[in-house]
Amino acid sequence: MTAPARPRRAVEVPTVGVEEEFLLVDRHSRLPVGRAPAVVKEAADVLGEQVQTEFFTSQAEVCTRPVRSLPDLRADLVRVRSVLREAAAGADCRPVGTGMPVMTDGQPPTITDSARYRRISEHVGAVATSSEGLVCGCHVHVGVECRARALALNNLMRPWLPVVQALAVNSPFSAGRDTGYASWRHAFYRRWPTVGPAPRLDEPAYRATVGGLLDAGVILDTAMIYWYSRPSEHVPTLEVRVADTSADVDTTVLLAALVRGLAATLLSELPGDREPAEACDTASDTTAMIDAAHWSAALSGIDGNGPDPVSGRIVPMRCLVDRLVERARPGLEAAGDLGTVRQLLAGLRTAGTGADRQRAAFARRGRYGDVVDEMAALTAET
Repeated sequence: MTAPARPRRAVEVPTVGVEEEFLLVDRHSRLPVGRAPAVVKEAADVLGEQVQTEFFTSQAEVCTRPVRSLPDLRADLVRVRSVLREAAAGADCRPVGTGMPVMTDGQPPTITDSARYRRISEHVGAVATSSEGLVCGCHVHVGVECRARALALNNLMRPWLPVVQALAVNSPFSAGRDTGYASWRHAFYRRWPTVGPAPRLDEPAYRATVGGLLDAGVILDTAMIYWYSRPSEHVPTLEVRVADTSADVDTTVLLAALVRGLAATLLSELPGDREPAEACDTASDTTAMIDAAHWSAALSGIDGNGPDPVSGRIVPMRCLVDRLVERARPGLEAAGDLGTVRQLLAGLRTAGTGADRQRAAFARRGRYGDVVDEMAALTAET
């Protein structure tokens, strides 16, 4: 079944930027270590606000500048990773691109010393203090001029995001065991309040929903809206939050290109101020179906099945990857990214997802330390 023809204006290419959360592991034990404050302080001498501490002291976040060129994005990703790696080496640790720690010592991770993080920890209780509580995600930001337009875009992107997630699965192991999932990060992170598919909202409904969550005490501030996609509270973007952090920088570039290409296409199809809005873009747009598709993506990555966002039929996820590229094609072509996306997809299909690579590394000798070493080496590659 093909999608109905949609009126389209000229496709404009929005900016794109990426945030990546990395796990810091000791060079010798390969266990997570709480050295982020020192590592971030060192890296900030070069990166400034492009590097930050995160919720736990064994995490560090780096972010790119907003750019329009995919080569510029890749160059900035390589640069911030390189600076973080050098700063970590000075603290006898390594940044690792993985959704969760492969190995732990069984102790709760240490929370970064800030008043906000202490309040959040008290609010969510054991979710924050679990020995498996460390989760590292990759967030893609697409420039959108205002919140109303970001929400309209979000409403149309929701059913495609499980496909993006399936490409980015990179946490099959946790605390020295195979979880059976391709992304255990997804399964664990769901324990936090508000984590899940974004509801379909216009701007008044968004304000009412967020206000209700604050009044009910579900969230402490608006930054605790952890939907899989959301209007950013501090920059004019739509933030897509479905991916595990990837060790392979090419996977991060692929995700950013696909998200930006799809966003550019859909933005060109949004009605103008004086045109009636479409009630629904797809045949599988219910939150329940989208949630189920995310679970399937977390379990099996691109080797599972999912609902076609247009027809609603259940089809192999690998077919949905091709359909995502086709749906995003106008935006990819406008940005000059279509050839790069096809090349990067071919590479991912050959090498496997991050979860595939982790399991292959373990299978060679049955050692979890080998998995950490391989992910650290991939994270360091340029």
